[in-house]
Amino acid sequence: MHLIVTEKNIAARRIAAILAPKSPKKERVSGVDTYQYGIGTGKNKQETIVIGLAGHIVGIDFPKEYNNWQKVDAKDLIGADIITTPINRKIVAALRKLGKEAGKVTIATDYDREGELIGVEALNIIKKVSPNIGFDRVRYSAITPKAIEDAFSNPTPVDFNLADAGHSRQVIDLVWGAALTRYISLAAGRLGRMFLSVGRVQSPTLSLIVDREKEREAFVSTPYWEIHAELENGKKETFPAQHATRRFLKKEEADRVFAKLGKKATVQEIERGKRVDQPPTPFNTTGFISAANAIGLTPSNAMRIAESLYTNGYISYPRTDNTVYPETLDLRAQIEIFKEGPFKEYANALLAKKELKPTRGKKETTDHPPIYPASLAKESELKEDEWKVYGLVVRRFFATFAEPSEWETLRIKLDINEEEFRASGARLVVPGWRWYYDYNKPEDRLLPELSEGEALTVAKKEMLDKETQPPGRYGQGRLINMMEELGLGTKATRHEIISKLYSRAYIHGTQVQPTKTSFAVMDTLEKYSPTITKPDMTQILEENMDRIAEGKISEAEVLEESREMLKEVFSELEKNRDKIVESLQAGLREDKIIGNCPDCGNEIMVRRSKRGGRFIGCSNYPDCTFSLPLPRSGQIVVTDKICKVHGLHHLRIVNYGKRPWDLGCPQCNFIEWQKAKQEEQDKIPDKERPKSIKEINGVGKVTAEKLGEAGISTVEDLIKADPFELAKVTKISIKKIKNWQVTCGAAIESC
Repeated sequence: MHLIVTEKNIAARRIAAILAPKSPKKERVSGVDTYQYGIGTGKNKQETIVIGLAGHIVGIDFPKEYNNWQKVDAKDLIGADIITTPINRKIVAALRKLGKEAGKVTIATDYDREGELIGVEALNIIKKVSPNIGFDRVRYSAITPKAIEDAFSNPTPVDFNLADAGHSRQVIDLVWGAALTRYISLAAGRLGRMFLSVGRVQSPTLSLIVDREKEREAFVSTPYWEIHAELENGKKETFPAQHATRRFLKKEEADRVFAKLGKKATVQEIERGKRVDQPPTPFNTTGFISAANAIGLTPSNAMRIAESLYTNGYISYPRTDNTVYPETLDLRAQIEIFKEGPFKEYANALLAKKELKPTRGKKETTDHPPIYPASLAKESELKEDEWKVYGLVVRRFFATFAEPSEWETLRIKLDINEEEFRASGARLVVPGWRWYYDYNKPEDRLLPELSEGEALTVAKKEMLDKETQPPGRYGQGRLINMMEELGLGTKATRHEIISKLYSRAYIHGTQVQPTKTSFAVMDTLEKYSPTITKPDMTQILEENMDRIAEGKISEAEVLEESREMLKEVFSELEKNRDKIVESLQAGLREDKIIGNCPDCGNEIMVRRSKRGGRFIGCSNYPDCTFSLPLPRSGQIVVTDKICKVHGLHHLRIVNYGKRPWDLGCPQCNFIEWQKAKQEEQDKIPDKERPKSIKEINGVGKVTAEKLGEAGISTVEDLIKADPFELAKVTKISIKKIKNWQVTCGAAIESC
C-alpha cells in the first residue's frame, strides 16, 4: 500500500481526487478521514491511501517539572530538556496503523520549512512502527491537476536539513519566549492570563512601535501658513493655485503677501510634460500582505484567506519570497484560463500580445514562484473576502505583463500682483497596467485650457493656519515591510507576530498604537537588557537557521549558540533585578489609571476585589467609594481618547480570537446601562415584584438568615441598604445585592 501524507484534510481530499482514476473512497481510520483508491487490476493493482494532517501533530515542550513558575527559576529553562508530545492523538494513531500496512510513504506537505518539518514529524511516527519503509517527497506550488500530476511524476528526497531549520526555530522560540516571559512576568507580578509575553522576534517588533510613538510624543509642532487662490478664466472655468512659497513660517510675511493680492492674475508660463509609472512586480508574501492591507484586510486575515484559496486550488502557494516567475511556469497558459469568466476582457487583451514579458522583482528563489492565480473561480463559489483576495491576485498577475501607464502633466506659473502662484495638473492618457490593477489609482487633476499671457480673475483667496504633524503611526502593511527589512521573523510568521501583539493587548488600533503596558515593558528592557529589544540578535539566529537549511551548519550548533546568547541576556537582567521590578511595577500602575475621581479628585484606576473580580475604583478608598463596573473577561486597554463629558480615558476590551470591543468612556457606558436597566425594571408590574425577602430569586434559607443577621428583614430594608457595607458583613457579592435591589424596585443610582 502506498501512503500519501498531506498537511491538511482538504489538501488530501483534493490530491486524491486528482490522482485517482475514479472518485476515491472515503474511509475513517482511527477517527480520521482518509481517501483510498486503487490503480491497475489484479496482482498489479496498487492500493493508495491519502491522509491529511492538521498542521503539526506533535509539539515540543519542557518536562512537567518545569511548569511551576514559582518553584522553577526562569533561567533554568535555558538548559532544560525539550520533549516531544502528541498534539493530535487521533492522527498519530492513524499514522501508526497505516504505517504498519504501507510499503511506501510519500510526504506531500507544503514545501517550506514548516511544511518539511510537519512532514518529517509524520514520517518519524511511521518509521517507529515500520523502520525500513521507503519514502520520498513531492513538491508543488499549486493544488491543480497539472501541478499535482507533475509533482508525483518527479518525486524528490525529503529535505531533512530544511526540517531541522524549522525544528530549530521551534526550539529557539520556545526557550527564549518561555524563559523571558516567565522572568518578566514574575518581576512585574503579572501571572495567569495577564502574564507579560516576551520573545526574540516579538519584542524587537514591539520596540519599533513604541519608538515611533515616542517620536510622536516628542514631536513639537511648528505653525506655518499657506496661501491659496481660486482662479477663473473667461469661460467661467475655475481651478486652484497656491503661492510658490508653499509654507510661510512667519505670519507677518504671510499677512503682507495676502493683503497684497488683487482681483487679477496672469498666466506667465505653461510647462507640459509626461510621467511614466512602471508596472508592479509579482506578488511575494510581503508584497501581497501590504497590498491586501491597503484594501482593508489585516495581515492575519489576508494570509488566512490566501491559504484557503491555495488549498482549494485557486491560487499558488502564498508563502514565498520570490518576485520572479520561473521559466518552467507556462505564463500564457495561465492567462488562457481566464479567456472566459469575469476577467476575460483583461485576459484577451494580454493574449493578443505577441510576447508576454513580465516584470521582475529583486528577489529570486527556487522554492516557490510568486503568488499567481492557479485556476478560474466563480464569484458564487467564494465568500466576499475570498473573492476580494482572489481578484487582487488575478489583477496583480495581469498587471505584471502590461505596459507602463503614462500621465500627461501640466505645470503653470501665475502672477497675482507680482506674487508667483503655481498650479499643477495630471491626466492619465495611457492606462497601461492601471487598467488591469486599478487599486489606489490617483485621480486626474484637470486644468482648463490656458495660454501664456492669458488674463484670469481671482475668484477667491484664503490663508490657512496649519502646523507640522508628527510622523504617522505604522499601518500593519508597513510594519510587515519593516520587519522584512530588519530580518525580524519570516514570510510565514510576521503576520502571526503582529496578531500576537494585538492579542496580548500590547497594541491596538488600525494604525498600530502601543498601550501603556508596552511602554512599561519596552522602557524597562531597553534600559536594563537592550539586547532583547534590538533586531541584531534575531538577525544572527535567522541567518543561522538559513545555514542549517543549506546544510552548512548543524542544528545542535545553532541551538547551543542561541542558549549562550540567552545566558548573556539573563546576565544583564539579573544584575538589575531590583530596578527591573521597580520599573515594571511603576510603569504598569500607569497602565491602570483611567482618570480623576468625580467625587474626590483622586486617581481612579482598574482594581481587583478580594474575590478576584475587577472594577474601576478610587485610589482614595475607603474614604471614597466611587466605582464603576468592568466586563468580567478580556484584556483592558486604556486608550488615549478622553471623554469630553467625564474626562476619563476610553477603554477597549481585547479577547483572544475575537474582535476588540470599544467600551468607550466607562462612566458613559455605565449611565447607558443604568438607563436600559431602569427601563427594563419599569416594565415589571408591581404585583410581580417580591413582597418579602424569601420571594427574591436566589435567596434561600441560609442567605435569608445572613441578611437577617445584618438587619435586613424586609424588602424595604434591602432597598435602603448600602450594597458595599452589606456585602462586607454578609460576604454576598456586591453585584448580587444590587441585582436584588433592582428586582425589588430600587432606583438605579450606583454601580
